[in-house]
Amino acid sequence: MKNRSLAVTALLGITLLFSACPSETTIGQLNGEPGRFRGKEVSVRGTVNNSFGALGMGAYELEDETGRIWVLTENGVPTRGSHVRAVGSYINGVNWAGRNYGSAIREKNRGH
Repeated sequence: MKNRSLAVTALLGITLLFSACPSETTIGQLNGEPGRFRGKEVSVRGTVNNSFGALGMGAYELEDETGRIWVLTENGVPTRGSHVRAVGSYINGVNWAGRNYGSAIREKNRGH
């Protein structure tokens, strides 16, 4: 009985851990459906094209096979060419003539 309750507790813990992480999406999906993601936590993976920072703060441009997006960070910027996973809140910019301008991700954490 003790082993069974331990297994159930472990299964619940793993389920909570994975349900707390946002599922990975593409940059093209973010830019194509900005209303769906506005203010929500998102996760994208890509290559760093540009990065600008000072005193641990800055921004970097992340690119995947579907598009590009800027990531705002307070955790220092990764170097150009780095492959990273950015997790954070999606900030939607201005939509005009069917194009999305000024969208970004406010980074919460980063992985590889």
